[in-house]
Amino acid sequence: MDFAHSPKARDYIQRLNTFMNDEVLPNEAGYFKSLVRGARPWNIPAITEDLKAKARTAGLWNLFLPDQEHGVGLTNTEYAPLAEIMGRSFMAPEIFNCNAPDTGNMEVLIQYGSREQQDMWLKPLLAGTIRSAFCMTEPDVASSDATNIQATATVSGNEVILNGRKWWSTGIGHPACRILIFMGLTDPSAPRHRQHSMVLVPLDAPGVRIERMLPVFGDLDEPYGHGEVSFTDVHMPLDYIIAGPGRGFEIAQGRLGPGRIHHCMRVIGAAERAFELLCKRALTRVAFGKPLAMLGGNGDIIANGRMAIEQARLLTLKAAWMMDTVGVKGAMSEISQIKVVAPNVAQAVIDQAIQIHGGAGLTEDLPLAALFAYARTLRLADGPDEVHRRLIAKLEMRKYMSR
Repeated sequence: MDFAHSPKARDYIQRLNTFMNDEVLPNEAGYFKSLVRGARPWNIPAITEDLKAKARTAGLWNLFLPDQEHGVGLTNTEYAPLAEIMGRSFMAPEIFNCNAPDTGNMEVLIQYGSREQQDMWLKPLLAGTIRSAFCMTEPDVASSDATNIQATATVSGNEVILNGRKWWSTGIGHPACRILIFMGLTDPSAPRHRQHSMVLVPLDAPGVRIERMLPVFGDLDEPYGHGEVSFTDVHMPLDYIIAGPGRGFEIAQGRLGPGRIHHCMRVIGAAERAFELLCKRALTRVAFGKPLAMLGGNGDIIANGRMAIEQARLLTLKAAWMMDTVGVKGAMSEISQIKVVAPNVAQAVIDQAIQIHGGAGLTEDLPLAALFAYARTLRLADGPDEVHRRLIAKLEMRKYMSR
């Protein structure tokens, strides 16, 4: 197992770091200053489109896609450090067209979409001219079990009719959001994993309504947002079903492997940024005649933070390497392990960074409060910790049950 970066990865790491330091991070303050906050409609700050154009010209575009036709042909292991670099800034992933849920939705369309679906929706997503949302989670059922989904996608003649309510549909508040992927129950009499379908739904289709945007710790996460959305007798052509009726669960499972690598490396990047702020604060802030780094157990906090981040990174790189070498099925335990470990490590490190900043850590003067909310949210997104621990235990015990 060799984690040395390939020459191709090293080139992208250097170029991406340069772009982040020269173009993205210096523009963060202006980005948030010009962003419309609070009640929708929100806006796309002008700097976003300017930086997207520069990133595309620089060849730093669609980096997450492993095929040369749609992306730059990086493996999961090669892309992982790039996701970490982008995770240092909330605005960065969109600049490089590598932001969720668009990444997962593009992967779905590449892997399962028809030529017509790809022409209509994949091409503008790849170009970054539109954004998308993923409508699976529901308020009334435990949606961490995808087979629980109760919203319906009923086939009727040459149409599919959608009814139900979704929430935590990330990205649906973005001014450029145009297309949704809806998961619904098509045939309750079919085998458990063949009952659901995924359907492409234009956001402006009759019967689709954003009921409200859901705040996270009081923050609406502009300009993306997380929406509660109702679907009332939404009629879609039958060919808007992705891969055909009954394949929703298969698509849902196929969508999550690479996405979890992306999520975990981005949150490690967030942890690194918080850790950097923690260390600088500990050296420059003086209390009781000494820098904070010399007081109490702060030295241990710094040491423990470094060790935890390194462990999380190595485990995530191992999962990425296994996905590249043995596939998603062979890496299921490791993928679930990182999904538990990385957000928990980030949450702990960011919490310590807030603590060492005192009251300043709670304000919008620093990114720490937003980073904490992000890490805490990720412990629920793409399956809560408990679901992943359950799978890890199941796979671990299976080794001994067969003996």
